[in-house]
Amino acid sequence: MATDPTPSNGIRRLTLDGREIILVGTAHVSQASVELVREVIAAEQPDTVCVELDAQRHKALRNPQHWETLNLIEVIRQGQAPFLCANLVLAAYQKRMGLHTGVRPGAELAAAAEEAEQRNLTVRLIDREIRTTLLRAWRKAGFWKKMSLLATLLAGMFEKQTIDEAELARLRETDTLTALLDELSQVLPTVKTILVDERDLYMANEIRHSPGQRIVAVVGAAHLPGISVRLAAPSPPAEEIAELSRIPAPGRLSRSLSWLIPALVIGVFIAGLFAGDMSKLTSAAVAWIVATGSLSALATAAACGHPLTILSAFVAAPVTTLHPAIGVGFITGLVQAYLVSPTVKDMERAGNDIVTVRGWWRNRMTRVLLVFFLSNLGAALGVLLAFKWLKDLV
Repeated sequence: MATDPTPSNGIRRLTLDGREIILVGTAHVSQASVELVREVIAAEQPDTVCVELDAQRHKALRNPQHWETLNLIEVIRQGQAPFLCANLVLAAYQKRMGLHTGVRPGAELAAAAEEAEQRNLTVRLIDREIRTTLLRAWRKAGFWKKMSLLATLLAGMFEKQTIDEAELARLRETDTLTALLDELSQVLPTVKTILVDERDLYMANEIRHSPGQRIVAVVGAAHLPGISVRLAAPSPPAEEIAELSRIPAPGRLSRSLSWLIPALVIGVFIAGLFAGDMSKLTSAAVAWIVATGSLSALATAAACGHPLTILSAFVAAPVTTLHPAIGVGFITGLVQAYLVSPTVKDMERAGNDIVTVRGWWRNRMTRVLLVFFLSNLGAALGVLLAFKWLKDLV
């Protein structure tokens, strides 16, 4: 494979098995990148245009009003609320950067697909499904690394920044999402491997197997080195590529804890029962209900949940914390969505409201997600507090 030793203007040309591949590196919130991809496609007239998108992100970019059709209750019922929360956090990070330049995040990717379609060229979406990427990152991280990941994402979501096209010229060497991930890689190398390195391999493989003699591939600029290296190397075995799309099962510790906590609590109560001290047993039961129920209810109140949602958190938390398959957020999220249903206006504003702290609480849709997340967090803290009291039984 031949390659340009020094790419210019974010463009790198490769020759692979007699085919020409033009890699175009972009910043995801740059007007200059939008213009660049249109100019390259018009000038090169490729057979295929590869775009760093999966089907879901492509659909969202083509339809900015996609929030209006979101069925939040079904999202919660299907267990997709955590994924939606993570997706919104990442979207908020890029959206806030885009507000400084007036460019919608991913506009250059949408422009690449649109330009190709207008010229009747083949469009190939080459990125791995975002849900797979996020789940692989989450499930391969340990408990404390997961906490660090959440803290870093939330900090990046609300961090105040100013940015202009001069700064974006630098970002074209490190696209916005990867800039965030590079920070994570300092303390979470496993996450960086999954979110960046694995995607480099996945996208390089998709480019390699794209049809045509001339291919234009539009990707975040930070992916250029990794994709170039992968294309220069021999084609990886099919099993290695298939592994990239596999969602790992929950870790052994996660599976164990989901059953261990209920087992410990029940075991402690049984021990108290055999000890014959019914007053201690009653006190322990009250402690469990008060600790888990109260903290979950307080957290739900902090999310500005409906009064009945707060009550449901208090009632459900002591039970759901003993059930490995159902979290209290499943209950509170559904109750909140039924009682304070998001309006069409909330759906329309969701894309803008997620960029501010106030917006998450003001918007009824995102407030449901806050209720889901914070009620679960409150219940988890309640379990820790309850264990402190329950140890007096043994």
